[in-house]
Amino acid sequence: MFKHMFELKRDQRGITGLETAIIMIAFVVVVVVVVVVVVSVFAYTVLSAGIFSAEKGKEAVHAGLEQARSSMELVGPVVALDTNNDDSIDQIVFIVANVLGGEPTNLTITADSNNDGMLSDEANATHSTVLSYIDQRQEVTDIAWTQATVGKADTDNLLESSEKFEITVNVSKLATRLSAGDTFTLEVKPDGGSSLVMERTTPSVIDKVNDLN
Repeated sequence: MFKHMFELKRDQRGITGLETAIIMIAFVVVVVVVVVVVVSVFAYTVLSAGIFSAEKGKEAVHAGLEQARSSMELVGPVVALDTNNDDSIDQIVFIVANVLGGEPTNLTITADSNNDGMLSDEANATHSTVLSYIDQRQEVTDIAWTQATVGKADTDNLLESSEKFEITVNVSKLATRLSAGDTFTLEVKPDGGSSLVMERTTPSVIDKVNDLN
């Protein structure tokens, strides 16, 4: 009996050191492969997100530059007219030109059908360029204006390269009339590009024609 038990003990099989090493190496290889795959996927995701963000950032920058770039400039003086000799300003007149390399500006007008000096109440507005008037007493966000080409120009209402348009703003219907020594701001807001802002002060004595430069 004891002899039989001794033989059983001697015949037992076990895992050798070599087999253990092989298993460990295989396990390490599997772990390394998994880690490499995970890192690769993560890196690809981060890279893709970075490229997408960079492209969106570039688009935003270009859009900002396009928006900030002025499309028109003031040419010559700003003139205030007293058309009926009542010592208050009725019209403000100035000339604009297209900035070199600037996009065309749409200067299509809307008729002030009720002659109230505002275009914001017009049912069939066609203008996309908006003029705003402000002084220390009032603000008109869509004041009435008209335009006419000056010099060489085609027949459309686009302010294009080498063209000039004369803008006439009707300020005769302001709740408080523009008179001597008043400071005001006119802002021309095109449908694209930055606004053209003019701040002027009327003279101490109002003449029929007043150069505000």
